Amino acid sequence: MNETERMMIEKERQALDLEQQKINQGQPGMEMQAMQLREQQRSWVHDQINLGEELDLIEHLLRSEILKEFYDDQGNVAGTKWVKPEKKEYVILSEYGVHMFMNTICFYLNKNTLLSNYDEETINKKMEDFSVSLADVVFMESESIFQTPTFEECKNIFKERIQRKVDLRRFAYETIGRTDIDEQKIKAEFIKDIEDKIETEFQKIKEQLMKNKYKRFELLIREIQDAVHSTYLRALYGAERRTLRQHSHFNESLGSSQIPQRNKPPMSPMGLFRRR
Repeated sequence: MNETERMMIEKERQALDLEQQKINQGQPGMEMQAMQLREQQRSWVHDQINLGEELDLIEHLLRSEILKEFYDDQGNVAGTKWVKPEKKEYVILSEYGVHMFMNTICFYLNKNTLLSNYDEETINKKMEDFSVSLADVVFMESESIFQTPTFEECKNIFKERIQRKVDLRRFAYETIGRTDIDEQKIKAEFIKDIEDKIETEFQKIKEQLMKNKYKRFELLIREIQDAVHSTYLRALYGAERRTLRQHSHFNESLGSSQIPQRNKPPMSPMGLFRRR
């Protein structure tokens, strides 16, 4: 390209810049609309691939927390908040278990996975490997992952069992017409019968509580699997990337249609070298 051609291209570029300045000066609101459109585009893309809310929800559920409403001084609903369950036996996972699951999930529920491009066979293979590995880890570390009952929990359950036996014995006495019912005496008799077995009873209670938590093993694995699988499906054949591109092109077209067009399109500098 010689000096004359460079000068012509530079003049054309300056003419285009001047034309754009005239458009902006003639339509002062148009630039603001374009900025708002770009901001909406960035906000939509962020919401589309940001999984922060989903991860936060999963963590609350893994902690067995419950979403409850709270009220202001006038008794009106002021909002909602996550609270711990009323009974400790409702808590399934230990702090280590929650950390382990969240750490695992975060490796999959992220934008890298969403914006990937996998075929169905690859996803199925990845899910098979993931499911087997996850089940193995939970099984091998079950005692650490699941919440171990405390001494207080076992003691309360032991007291409840004794009280149920006392209530049943009292009912039996009332049924046969006895009036000399002494609950403390009845309770003392039961405790005396198992006096040398209290430690064994506590151990049985602890084991039963752990078995109840282990019953959630299969369901818990399935819930984590489905969360990861749903994320992979959004990356099936690059579906998420394609959706973002389509949305971006649509907004660009919409923005272009709102910009006033010139009656005569500017001459392209490269047209100077087009063969006729």
